[in-house]
Amino acid sequence: MLTVSACGPSGSADTDATARVTHTASPAPTAEPALTEQKTLAQIAHYSKINNRANAHNNRKLLDTIEDGPLYAMSVADYQQDEGLPKADRETYKPWSYDLSSTDVYVPRFTAGQPKWFAAVTYSGKNDKDARVLIMAEQAKTRRWEMVAAVDLDDTKQLPKIALDVGGYASAIDATSAKNVAAPVGVLRDAVLDNFATGGDLSGKKVFATTKTSQQQIKVHDKTTVKFGSRGTTEFSSAATEFPGSYALKTAGGGALVVFAHTHTQRDAVAHSGLQIVPGKKDRAWLKDRPSPSFTYTFTCSDVATVPATPGKATLIGYTCRRTDAHGMAAAS
Repeated sequence: MLTVSACGPSGSADTDATARVTHTASPAPTAEPALTEQKTLAQIAHYSKINNRANAHNNRKLLDTIEDGPLYAMSVADYQQDEGLPKADRETYKPWSYDLSSTDVYVPRFTAGQPKWFAAVTYSGKNDKDARVLIMAEQAKTRRWEMVAAVDLDDTKQLPKIALDVGGYASAIDATSAKNVAAPVGVLRDAVLDNFATGGDLSGKKVFATTKTSQQQIKVHDKTTVKFGSRGTTEFSSAATEFPGSYALKTAGGGALVVFAHTHTQRDAVAHSGLQIVPGKKDRAWLKDRPSPSFTYTFTCSDVATVPATPGKATLIGYTCRRTDAHGMAAAS
């Protein structure tokens, strides 16, 4: 109990009066699980069902009810690329679904008003050797649960153990702050972009340990930038990230498993006047058959990394990209 003296004017009858004020602490907001495990599996099953219906007819409107963020952008790009191919070259869609019996779900607790999401890891193949990280998030306006990321991992052995509380629930952390992780999301994103832009020479190799995933991004840079030889050039550049959000779970070692998105461009150009680049078959959806002295492609990607809590290198364990735009430059007259 806090006692405060109330001082009045000189000669006031209230000079010796005291006022007693009691301060009662407001109860801390209670964090509740985003969903039960049973309901998370039901959401994944619902996603697979509707995804099959949408993909069978490239139904963007229907797909928009179950996907959002970078995954929706990539899926729509797949639709556009498919529609740009001659009908004889289009593959027949084969329905699929996740094996819920081989799926681990990680559900964080959230307080009222916080955006809700959960992660899952699905396994397939012989001895569950193939793994995919999923992120589903509740949409603020519609309250629908939609898939925002689905990234295949290159090595399931690199998947860290997720920290769980006594109730079996995971802990979501803010990976944008250096207070929580050694390399915040902004640093991770810049390092991934550097893998494509320079082959990791500036920051990619400093931020990430050597893994199959990071080496694959560097390989894309190394092989693509020399594909034209002396007749042309290819340059990768960072682009404004359309989807800056990230999703991070605390790991048993104190670090985090982080899922985030990035956007980069690839510019192909001829080295000499009089030359032009002829679009390939898969370019037709964006570029038709028009040759051009240069083309710029935009790629939307999702990445998965493990990050230590204390200084040390992060580990890139999976990424997926789709070309989501392309345009050419008209030839000079």
